[in-house]
Amino acid sequence: MYVNGNSITGLSKDEIKSRLEEFYTVEVSVSNNKLTAIAKQKENNMNWKKSLSISFKIYVPGNVSTDLSTSGGSIHLSDLKGNQNFRTSGGSLHVDNISGAIKGSTSGGNIHVANSNDQIDLSTSGGSIEASNCKGTIQLSTSGGSLHLADLNGTIDASTSGGRIDGSNITGELSASTSGGSVKLDNIQGSVDASTSGGSMDVAVTALGKFVKLHNSGGSINLELPKGKGFDLNLSGNKIKVDPLNNFSGSTDENNINGTLNGGGIPITVKASSGKITVTLK
Repeated sequence: MYVNGNSITGLSKDEIKSRLEEFYTVEVSVSNNKLTAIAKQKENNMNWKKSLSISFKIYVPGNVSTDLSTSGGSIHLSDLKGNQNFRTSGGSLHVDNISGAIKGSTSGGNIHVANSNDQIDLSTSGGSIEASNCKGTIQLSTSGGSLHLADLNGTIDASTSGGRIDGSNITGELSASTSGGSVKLDNIQGSVDASTSGGSMDVAVTALGKFVKLHNSGGSINLELPKGKGFDLNLSGNKIKVDPLNNFSGSTDENNINGTLNGGGIPITVKASSGKITVTLK
């Protein structure tokens, strides 16, 4: 347990010890294979000038489950197997090399998760999220930051209300949405359902899954697909270009393309309310 004074002038060890005993309740105990570490203020309306900064660093065997909470600091978890449940009201979350059911939230910080797998559910109300080299069922959400996704494999659901989405080397099924930023996805291998209300979209699919769905309410869409595959095209926007549009059967005009390409197959649905759509086959 680490204890520091919040005073600008600094506190001696004796002063910190006195404040800790007077204003805080501290419990550190082990019983029935459960470690309990708690530090909390004795009074709810304590003078902040007398408050202390208290943190814990815990070393445990790898197969451990946790239930962690803090009102004002960050949480770091690494090299664990088990169920992890953690939350903070004012700090960041850092998760590395964790497997199991992972559920974490913060009201005001960034989230970094890497080298983890199984069930990942992470959310923040005011920060960005970075996820890399993870596998499994992955749910990521932020109300006010950007999303950076790299080297993910599984079923991924990523959403933000106010930032951009960048993703690369994603395999499986990806659902990505933002209300106020651009979307850039590269080397997608599988199904993708992406949308934005206020930015451009650039999506490159190198290996097809079950579907491709793209929706943009306020910008253009650039989509790259593998050449020579069969598609069911449903495209609508403000000017559409498919290059090359060979072996096509259906209807086309400047703003709509509906029909089959190379005999049909994977459904490709692209909607741009007021933007241009460009589909390139490579």
